[in-house]
Amino acid sequence: MLHTSKKQRRFNLIKLHPAHILLFGFSGLIFIGTCLLMIPAATKDRHHLSLIDALFEATSAVCVTGLAVVDTGTTFTLFGQIVLLILIQLGGWGFMTSSILMFIILGKKIGLKQRLLLQESLNTFTVQGVIKLVQRIIIITLIVETIGAAALAIRWSQEMSWGKSVYYGIFHSISAFNNAGFG
Repeated sequence: MLHTSKKQRRFNLIKLHPAHILLFGFSGLIFIGTCLLMIPAATKDRHHLSLIDALFEATSAVCVTGLAVVDTGTTFTLFGQIVLLILIQLGGWGFMTSSILMFIILGKKIGLKQRLLLQESLNTFTVQGVIKLVQRIIIITLIVETIGAAALAIRWSQEMSWGKSVYYGIFHSISAFNNAGFG
């Protein structure tokens, strides 16, 4: 009789289809974003957003729809805007691309299961080359967003302080590249 560890038995109980993992990943990201946007420090008036407003904003940012129930510039503090910015970037890349980026940064080995999930997420026909594809997606995204941010910052530096123009350039470049529409 083969002996399996508790961890292996628990893992075997939780066999999910790749589409379910993607669904849970996006849902988890939206949940975290909702919680962070409800923190009083996320809004300028220090009153938290209602659950429905925070959920709508987080969902819109992760799904890069660009719909908003409050004005981003006047409602959110720098913290709230950075939360939105991170949600937009992670949503634009997609849950699995963002997860693989974390694996790469942490130096973790990317196994067959992660590669299969990535294949499903990116809608590719083969597992071969998906990690290289993710690396290219991330690099090209960062290059284009950096060029856009620099161009916007240079343009806006004539009208506002250098720090503010750089921040606005970064925010609007990421929002525009990911087609999020937050301003």
